[in-house]
Amino acid sequence: MSSAVSGRLPRLLALVPYLLARPGVRIDEAAADFGVSEGQLRRDLELLWMCGLPGYGPGDLIDLSFDSDTVTVTFDAGMSRPLRLAAAEATALVVALRALVDTPGAVDTDAVRRALAKIEAAAGLAGQAPMVVGLATREEAATATVREALDRRRALRLRYYTASRDAISDRIVDPMRLLLLEGRSYLEAWCRLAEAVRLFRLDRIEEATLLDHASRPPAHARPTDVSAGLFRPAPDQQVAVLVLGQDAAWVAEYYPVDEVVELGDGTSRVRMRYADEAWMVRLLLGLGAEVTVLEPAPLAAALRRRASAALRRAEHLASG
Repeated sequence: MSSAVSGRLPRLLALVPYLLARPGVRIDEAAADFGVSEGQLRRDLELLWMCGLPGYGPGDLIDLSFDSDTVTVTFDAGMSRPLRLAAAEATALVVALRALVDTPGAVDTDAVRRALAKIEAAAGLAGQAPMVVGLATREEAATATVREALDRRRALRLRYYTASRDAISDRIVDPMRLLLLEGRSYLEAWCRLAEAVRLFRLDRIEEATLLDHASRPPAHARPTDVSAGLFRPAPDQQVAVLVLGQDAAWVAEYYPVDEVVELGDGTSRVRMRYADEAWMVRLLLGLGAEVTVLEPAPLAAALRRRASAALRRAEHLASG
C-alpha cells in the first residue's frame, strides 16, 4: 500500500533515463526491471505524459512513442542533461532535504546530507543559518511537539483522526518512539484511553500538546512487532472485495489493503478490511461509478440503499 506511494516518485525519475538508454524496450521487460506489474508501469507512463517544463503545453511535456508492446522516449523535456535550478527552486529543494534529514528512520541520512551540501554549495546557500519556514504544516507542527515530548520524556495530549472510523478523538499518550514505516511517520505510544500500545500516524494528528507530567509507559508495554508488516487482521473487521477504476486507485494507496490485483483494463481488484460499515459506505459513495462492490452482499445492499436515498433526495430538491 504505502510502499507503492513512496516508491513511485523514484521510479518516475528513473524511468526517462532508463527508456532513453533502451529505445524500443518491451513494456513487460521494463516492468520486470522495475519490479512492478505491467499495468502499474503503463500508469506510470501515462503520468509521465503530464510531466515536463514550465508552460506545460505542446513541446514542453515528456513525449513517448508506443509501437505494439514497446515504448520509446521521443522528447525527454531536458531530463537527459544536468538539472539547472532557479534560486527559488534550489531553496525549496534545500528545505525539503533538511526536513528529510530529520525524518525518523530515513534510509540513508548520509546520502541526503551529501546531496544537501552539494545543492547548498551550488546555490550559494552553504554556511547560512537554517531557514525558518513560516506557516508550518499540521504534520510538521505535530512532529516537532512529538520530538520534544520524546526528548524531554513528557506525556502528550493528542487530538487524533482515525480514518477507519472517520472519527476524531482526544487522548493522553505516553510516547515511546518514532517510526518510519512504509513511507509514513508514526508515533508509537502507550494510549491511556485504549490502555494499550498504539501507533499514531503523524499526518493524522490534528493537534499535539506537551503536558507537564512525565511520560510513563507501563512496564508491560512492548514495542509493536512490525517485521511482518504494519497492518494485521483484527477479529472485528470485515473484508470487502472491490473493483476500483483508475480514478479510485488512490484508495489502495491511502488505506491498508490485503491484496491488489491489476485487471489489465486500468481497473484493479482489492481486498480491504473495515470495522464500520457506515464508514465504508460513506467512502464508497464518494467514489461513485469508480467502484463496484463484489463482496460482501450486505455492504453492496447498504450502498445501494444509501445511493437510492440520495437520488430521491436530489430529485425532491430539484422539484422543489
